[in-house]
Amino acid sequence: MNKLLTELIGTFFLVLTIGLVVSNGTPLAGLAIGAAYMVMVYMGSHISGAHYNPAVTLAVFMRGKIEMAGAVKYMGAQLLGALLAAFATLHLTGGNTFSMAPGSGVDVSMALLAEALFTFALALVVLQTTISDKTKGNSYYGLAIGFTVMVGAFAVGEISGGAFNPAVAVGSAFVDTMMGDGGFGNVWIYLVGPFAGGALAAVVYKVQAD
Repeated sequence: MNKLLTELIGTFFLVLTIGLVVSNGTPLAGLAIGAAYMVMVYMGSHISGAHYNPAVTLAVFMRGKIEMAGAVKYMGAQLLGALLAAFATLHLTGGNTFSMAPGSGVDVSMALLAEALFTFALALVVLQTTISDKTKGNSYYGLAIGFTVMVGAFAVGEISGGAFNPAVAVGSAFVDTMMGDGGFGNVWIYLVGPFAGGALAAVVYKVQAD
C-alpha cells in the first residue's frame, strides 16, 4: 500500500503542476514541470521507484523489475492521482480545465512521434539511473529524470503538448469532458506514443546492458 500511495501522491503533484501552469499560462512552464517531477522522484524513489507514469511502469515491467499484478496496480494509482489532480486544478483555477492536444496546425503523426521519442528518452533515463546495477546508489537520478521531462517540454511542447505520460492525458481529458469542454478524441495519441516509447526504451536498455 505504501508503494501505491507514493505513486498516487507523486503523480498527483506532477499532474497538478502541469494543470496549473498550463491553465495560468505560466512562463517557463517546462521548468516548473521538470522540477515537480524531480522533487517527487526524490520523495518516492526509495519507496516505489517513483514511476508516476504508466509508460515508465511498462518499461520497468518489461525489464522484469516489477510483476504484472504490481504494474497494473501502479498504473491504477497513477491514473487515480492524475484524475484527482485534474479535479484539484479545476477547483484551484475557479473552473478551468485542461487537456492534452497537438499544437495548432500540427499533423497527428508529428505529435505521435514527439510523444514517442521523448517518452523513450524519459523511460531510458529512468532505467539507466534507477534500476541499473552500474549506477546503483547514485544521487543524481532525480535531476536526470526531471531534466529529461523539462527538455522534452521545451523541445516539443508546441508540437504535441509535451505529456510523455498516459495518465496526464486520461486524467485531464476525463475532467475536461465532464465539464463539457472537450472529449477523448486526442487521448489515443498520448497512449500509443508514450507506451511505444516506453516499450522501445526497455528493449534498448537490454541491448545497452548486454
